[in-house]
Amino acid sequence: MDMLTPILDRIVEPSDIRQLDERDLERLSREVREEIISAASQTGGHFGAGLGVVELTVALHYVFNTPTDRLIWDVSHQAYPHKLLTGRRQALRSIRKRGGLYGFTKRSESEYDPFGAAHSSTSISAGLGMAVARDLKGHRNHVIAVIGDGAISGGMAYEAMNHAGTQGSRLIVIVNDNGMSIAPAVGALSRHLNDLKSEARPSKGNQNASFFETLGFEHIGPIDGHDIGQLVNTLRALRNDTASTPIVVHVVTEKGKGHPFKKPDGEKYHAVTPFDPDTLEFVKAKAKTPSYTNVFASSLIDHARLDEKIVAITASMPSGTGLDKFAEVFPNRMFDVGIAEQHAVTFAAGMATERMKPFCAIYSTFLQRGYDQVVHDVALQNLPVRFAIDRAGLVGQDGATHAGSFDLCYMSALPNMVVMAPSDAVELRRMVATAVAYDDGPIAFRYPRGDSAGTDDPFEQRPLEIGKGRIVLEGHDVAIINLGARMAACFDAAFELEQHGIATTLADARFAKPIDTDLIERLVKSHPLVVIVEEGSIGGFVSHVLHNLAVRNLLGKAKILPLTLPDSFIAHGSPAEQYKDAGLDSAGIVERIMAALREEGSRRPLHLKSASATMA
Repeated sequence: MDMLTPILDRIVEPSDIRQLDERDLERLSREVREEIISAASQTGGHFGAGLGVVELTVALHYVFNTPTDRLIWDVSHQAYPHKLLTGRRQALRSIRKRGGLYGFTKRSESEYDPFGAAHSSTSISAGLGMAVARDLKGHRNHVIAVIGDGAISGGMAYEAMNHAGTQGSRLIVIVNDNGMSIAPAVGALSRHLNDLKSEARPSKGNQNASFFETLGFEHIGPIDGHDIGQLVNTLRALRNDTASTPIVVHVVTEKGKGHPFKKPDGEKYHAVTPFDPDTLEFVKAKAKTPSYTNVFASSLIDHARLDEKIVAITASMPSGTGLDKFAEVFPNRMFDVGIAEQHAVTFAAGMATERMKPFCAIYSTFLQRGYDQVVHDVALQNLPVRFAIDRAGLVGQDGATHAGSFDLCYMSALPNMVVMAPSDAVELRRMVATAVAYDDGPIAFRYPRGDSAGTDDPFEQRPLEIGKGRIVLEGHDVAIINLGARMAACFDAAFELEQHGIATTLADARFAKPIDTDLIERLVKSHPLVVIVEEGSIGGFVSHVLHNLAVRNLLGKAKILPLTLPDSFIAHGSPAEQYKDAGLDSAGIVERIMAALREEGSRRPLHLKSASATMA
């Protein structure tokens, strides 16, 4: 893909944009779009959202004095053009790779990123905080929050607008209306924005005033988000306005504008894998096994065919959770509630009171936003809501903001909650069956992103016995108790230990809560070293095991080696790189076990039953 970018080549930072003749901005926008397409062909990544805001990004940096004027991107899927124009062009092809640029805005990466993001609906709150701090300090800089029509459906955005409308601080909120979040936008506000696009907006004070005006905002638009001249004129007028009221600028854009692909895409090429810039064929390794997400979706569909009480709920992630497939079969039994995890959880709780069987499918990192509802509206009332927690553990290129590190802690802490984690595809199917059959209270099962382990069996629908694990390998010297999808790494570690003459027992815990106390206590009493492997943060399954052993006065029976995610946020990279960093790949597990055996052997004789064992 040969490109000539003479204007872009002159841009090192936004001050260079402000030196351009306004007539050059349209050409600069074309060059930025071409550069993003070229970079994406090599790196993949979030694609469609950035292509849709190229002109808006150029206009914002042209008109406003960033970074003195604060520019906040909600979620920041759309921040690739922003990164490109703020001194990070040369690093753009490292984005989402180990040691490279982060895929979202990040304060430590650039002074042009005044607020880090990756979860939605935070920009107006953060922007209002900055605007009020500015006023208290007597400064006069501008604060601009750019939020999509999907993200503005999130409850936190409403809370922020409710506050901003009466605070009396100047805040510019740009609503980037492309009719999408990741999937097509849903809900009444999205419909209201569509109405504003199709008819003349009444003046302020009229009984038909827009939603934003009723909250105390001035409202401009809609304006064409790809007309650079109109954008510059509108933003310049706002920059020069000395009013203290907050203002909404409704900008209409096209997600994925200018993408090179001929085939239509339901998510407007929200995210792509690398592709050949000449043939436009995507470079993607063919999956050898179905993804955990697809295993969950197909299993739930099978059960729903037999049980009409089963319903599915997602928070603006139908394809990410696999519920788009469920909706194809049961369109009236799948509910996309928008970016509204709190509502999703309590909506599910309400359904559970009416004896429905709601499956609330939400990414681990996003379920954090609905935690009070999980506690107060579900667990406290012991309602049988089923939580399908996708993207558990480390998720790769999306990094720490999207890691599912904490769900084992926050779900297992709750009375009445059952928590499961499958080690392979068949185990996930059995956990879906268990959740369908379980009506005694809330139940959760968490599973990772990516291809499943093991051999899938679509006909497997046997429920598990609650709180019972299983022995996978029998040994004598070391016991490894694994919870979740690190089982393959534990298998490899057991094989490597065998090469050292160390016979290993491998157990699949299955349940983080209730734990299988009989299994765990038996292993502690019969092995000199017990290793507990958990792809979650400190405070989860391992902590529950140790608590039980302490209560039972069994902590001295064996040396216990807990292996969890470290007490730190793990940077983006491939999942394999992240698990290596965390010490939870097979090599890391073996290294820690061998070190523990050496350490314990130096303190007291270890009675390994395998006579040939060596710890060299």
